[in-house]
Amino acid sequence: MNENPDIQAHQLLDNLSLYYGPKKKFVAICAGTGCRASGSLKVKEALEAELKKQNMNEVDVLATGCLGFCEKGPMVIVHPDKYFYQHVKVEDVPEIVSKTVAKGEIISRLVYRHPETQKTLYREEDLPFYKKQNRIVFGQNGMLDPSKIEAYFNIDGYQALAKVLSEMTPEDVINEVKKAGLRGRGGGGFPAAVKWEGVRRAHGEPKYVIANGDEGDPGAYMDRSLMEGNPHSVIEGMIIGAYAVGSNQGYIYVRNEYPLAVTHLTIALEAARQNGLLGKNILGTNFSFDIHINKGAGAFVCGESSALFASIEGRAGEPRAKYVHAVEKGLYDKPTVLNNVETWANVPLIINKGADWYASIGTEGSKGTKIFSLVGKINNTGLIEVPMGTTLYEIIYDMGGGIPNGRKFKAVQTGGPSGGCIPERLLDIPVDFDKLYEVGSMMGSGGMIVMDETSCMVDVARYFLEFLKEESCGKCVPCREGIRRMSDILEDICSGRGREGDIEILESMGAAIADGSLCALGGSAPNPVLSTIRYFREEYEAHIKEHRCPAGVCKALITYSIDPDNCTGCGVCVKVCATQAITGEKKKAHVIDKDKCTRCGACIQSCKFDAIKVK
Repeated sequence: MNENPDIQAHQLLDNLSLYYGPKKKFVAICAGTGCRASGSLKVKEALEAELKKQNMNEVDVLATGCLGFCEKGPMVIVHPDKYFYQHVKVEDVPEIVSKTVAKGEIISRLVYRHPETQKTLYREEDLPFYKKQNRIVFGQNGMLDPSKIEAYFNIDGYQALAKVLSEMTPEDVINEVKKAGLRGRGGGGFPAAVKWEGVRRAHGEPKYVIANGDEGDPGAYMDRSLMEGNPHSVIEGMIIGAYAVGSNQGYIYVRNEYPLAVTHLTIALEAARQNGLLGKNILGTNFSFDIHINKGAGAFVCGESSALFASIEGRAGEPRAKYVHAVEKGLYDKPTVLNNVETWANVPLIINKGADWYASIGTEGSKGTKIFSLVGKINNTGLIEVPMGTTLYEIIYDMGGGIPNGRKFKAVQTGGPSGGCIPERLLDIPVDFDKLYEVGSMMGSGGMIVMDETSCMVDVARYFLEFLKEESCGKCVPCREGIRRMSDILEDICSGRGREGDIEILESMGAAIADGSLCALGGSAPNPVLSTIRYFREEYEAHIKEHRCPAGVCKALITYSIDPDNCTGCGVCVKVCATQAITGEKKKAHVIDKDKCTRCGACIQSCKFDAIKVK
């Protein structure tokens, strides 16, 4: 608690409130990495120029962080009416300004249309993608410019910190986080308050607070988007955590492949220092704390706590035995709190709105919301934030819009490369830490990769094991040799060299690797194999016993043929075939020489008549 009686809560809050007063009319454009790649910065420049040209200088253009619906970028939202425009181009800008900004008129070609009903939906909150979300953390992205601390003040930024420093003891903070039921969003779901309590009680100085932004899962970009779009939420959470545990030094560990995140974090940290929110005597109190950015080289294993510590210390990113707990001996063998960036971003909300409010969201054992990246074979690609306990079905069909091209859902992989694959019959399970674990998967950092009937589950397992093989640090034998051997067996199965007993070997090896590996990477590495065997054993058996890939993916186990009833003899497939395996007269059904065919797929992609068949 603040020891200076002259510094009271209301004074701190008044100081911050000097920055309040957002414009009622403004245009927000997504400037996250994805939309930038689609040209959003050029649209922003065009908007600024057009507003000036039409003498509307009072209207601001807000370059925000990621808005989530990445499939529809660049996205523009015109406030205060919150009209949502998708796939905006530079040439659309004059009309947006003259009609929507100036007169409140809708431009029909830019609004969202429901794919089934064709109903026009004008506002962000009306879109199915957003409607069932509860964006308590990620929704703030759309209301601020991440490069301006004033924008964060406008959404009650640093109010939680002021409350903590003026009204709460460190024990009060820990108890509030404990009462809220906040669990770590980095994968394991360990109760955040238990970590904090352990570090506060631990002997040894200094104590460290770290935000893990080393997001290495294929298809995952939740943490990146938070750091890009709302860096101050992470920073404020870390300062509060540091006060609670008695730390004066913090680190944000972020991979160097996230240049925009690093830039916005750097700007945010400097702005926080200039405003007395970091450094010596924060907000006039006797509490001091500062944060440094540490850029990692992109090693997947450095997402593991002890490997991350080693990297910050300047050593090779290798894990150590897990019986050495970070709360006692973490960074530089000192007591350390490590939470991922999403966990930290939840902390100010808990302090501002109360533990009871937070605990009212989610399930009994998993409170609050979770941000997921929804990618793969799904109509609506992007980032979603949902209450814990939301079903997989709601996520994939209500928010995700189902499977493209009328195909059938097959599985969803959660928890990153060492997560599990969940089949269609389990789509009704509520998504939380415990339920995912029960079905052989895990939360992970929040990646969800959707697969349809064209996905081969044996090949999926092979892909993830290959990834983990390359990312293993090689320090311990079970992980180094076990993953390699499992990968070799999967490669044989996909190549038509599978043998009776391979499935059983994979199962026994998976159990041995999980039990004997030094860190969580090795301990969870068998999950994609074990879960696909558990739910899709018949596909493994088809590969081994019948030398057949039911999904038509594994080249060694498939053949191409031409359906004479569908073939028009147009000759396009002949032109694209690099091996001259396709022959036939014009306007007559063609044939494929199976000995010459390399199964490259070029003919399938070129055929407009669905005449190429894969068996």
